[in-house]
Amino acid sequence: MSAPAPADRAEKDAAAPAGTSSADPGASGTTEQARTRAALDAAVNALGGSPREGQIEMARRVTRAITSGGHLLVQAGTGTGKSLAYLVPAMVHAVDAGERTVVSTATLALQRQVLTKDAPLAADAVERTTGVRPSVALLKGWQNYLCRHRLAGGYPDDDADTLFSAAAATPRARIGEGAEQSLGEQVVRLRQWAEQTDTGDRDDLVPGVSDRAWAQASVTAAECLGSSCPLHDECFPVLARAAAAEADVVVTNHAMLGIAVAGNPGVLPEHEVLVVDEAHELADRVRSQGTASLSAAAVARVAATARRHAGVLVNELEEAGQTLQLALAELPDGRLADGLPPALADALTLLEAACRQVLTDVREAARAANQGGGQAGAEAGGVALARTAVADMTEVVERMTSDSVAQRRDVAWVERPRMGADPPRLTLAPIDVAGSVADTLLADRAAVLTSATLALGGSFNPMAAALGLTLADADWEGLDVGTPFDYARQGILYTPTHLPRPGTGISAEALEEVVALAEASRGGMLGLFSSRRAADDAAALLRERTDLTVYAQGEDRLPTLVEAFAADEDACLVGTLSLWQGVDVPGRTCRLVVIDRIPFPRPDDPVAQARSEAVTAAGGNGFMTVSATHAALLLAQGAGRLVRRADDRGVVAVLDPRLRTARYGAFLARSMPPLWPTRDRDVVLGALGRLVVDS
Repeated sequence: MSAPAPADRAEKDAAAPAGTSSADPGASGTTEQARTRAALDAAVNALGGSPREGQIEMARRVTRAITSGGHLLVQAGTGTGKSLAYLVPAMVHAVDAGERTVVSTATLALQRQVLTKDAPLAADAVERTTGVRPSVALLKGWQNYLCRHRLAGGYPDDDADTLFSAAAATPRARIGEGAEQSLGEQVVRLRQWAEQTDTGDRDDLVPGVSDRAWAQASVTAAECLGSSCPLHDECFPVLARAAAAEADVVVTNHAMLGIAVAGNPGVLPEHEVLVVDEAHELADRVRSQGTASLSAAAVARVAATARRHAGVLVNELEEAGQTLQLALAELPDGRLADGLPPALADALTLLEAACRQVLTDVREAARAANQGGGQAGAEAGGVALARTAVADMTEVVERMTSDSVAQRRDVAWVERPRMGADPPRLTLAPIDVAGSVADTLLADRAAVLTSATLALGGSFNPMAAALGLTLADADWEGLDVGTPFDYARQGILYTPTHLPRPGTGISAEALEEVVALAEASRGGMLGLFSSRRAADDAAALLRERTDLTVYAQGEDRLPTLVEAFAADEDACLVGTLSLWQGVDVPGRTCRLVVIDRIPFPRPDDPVAQARSEAVTAAGGNGFMTVSATHAALLLAQGAGRLVRRADDRGVVAVLDPRLRTARYGAFLARSMPPLWPTRDRDVVLGALGRLVVDS
């Protein structure tokens, strides 16, 4: 059955100005352009702002892509106002054509910002312009919502946080006093909140609770009892999906798109338009959703779950897990470039057979539980947990025993997490996701993919290829609407070519340069390092040689550190990849960004290796397509931390001479904001000193 239309057509036609009825055959893209511009102006006026040419051009081209069914890759720099530039056209199109748009963001935090701030502003403006208010709904993964039945005792306690449990799938613990309460206190608070909340959305619970507590209040979609649940009519995720099926605009996140690409397109409502914000992260998020791991410990936990909750025999499954452990123990860490060794392949074949038998038995137990008078209590919930755990593991093992590695669709490797403290596990990841994205997300709909960082090396082609646009049926075009910032006047790009070429770790010379720059700037430094060891070394030396306050990643929760850094304009914050994107600290607090080296993928990264080999085999340049493109994206994101508003001033220092001396350096430099470049140390130290005096 198809999804209902996003809005009532008669109501829209009655409310629309004369001559612009969506039922009017004369209504055209030109009319939609005019209505979009009027609504955009209304939204900007409501903010007290003035028109921005980049935003106006982006909205115009987004409207054209939506009405033509084409694909648009649009780079919109910080300060452009890109959220309104895609939300307003999407909402006007919903009013005029009755077609739904799905908007996906990179993170739950950005998703919430769009939902609570940008979308209401756009909807107000569209309503003032058209007379019809477009509806907006939020959609997240099932486990982000509270399960009333689980809280009421409908599921047994999930003592073992297995690889496949709801606890393992939920987001990280929330910051606040809630995480410091006992598990029992947190669950009691969740029960109280369940009687008050209208959404059941974890992000609406303030203060939050720990992952372990949330696992006592949520289930995955597969663990849900569905229509047999006695509280099905009050189910929060079911209600959220019903609202999404009726809304004009549905706001979701890249993880949900990844689930759709992985073979579950039904997680998204039917839609004719897709907008991907922070599109530079989409390919990695899709690949992450397609990555699976397996260990003997995971097999043991799943076997215990099946025995405890479904009452089935699991002896063969446990023995197969032990055989897997022996096979993995014989293998070193690293990529299995030649495919699965015979002993490991045999162990997986044995495990697959055992999984299928247990899954059959668990399904029989589920049928028996369902036939037991229609009871949907803890017994049925426990069987659902067992069925999901075994089914998920069976699916993973079947994929690992397929020919996906031999046919170079997947790459496999062995790793021992936590520096070898955990037992070995086998991991499988897709090598290329572009084809799947094209077939699943881009097919038969208009698509707008936007970010502040999409043109790498001055070209949209690398990102278009990674995102599947070059494989899609519809034509695509790239657009750079620029930025309101004058980067050459606001910032300096410093590349100290006198430093040695980076080797293992960070050199003593580079550390000395960090100290000299931080002292000249008197703090206000964001240090982005390629490894935790380098960040720790820099923090230690800064504390030893200066009187500056230094915050280091790992010493507290990251949001807490960023908040402390933002509150102290003379502090330093150092860390690794978690700080390269998403840190938004405008003003003089962040006047110096230090990047220790070009952030190429690790030489032993299995996915990067496999992707590079695939490109080379196809006649391309594997290094430039994979490693250089990866580095260019991170450099652009890292350098973008400096200028966040029109009055920001400062220096980005990349302590890697290869940015100026290597052949690929120009490609990388063209991917970064166009700051004024120099190699002169004295010029940079003087400029930083003047920033301190002038402030």
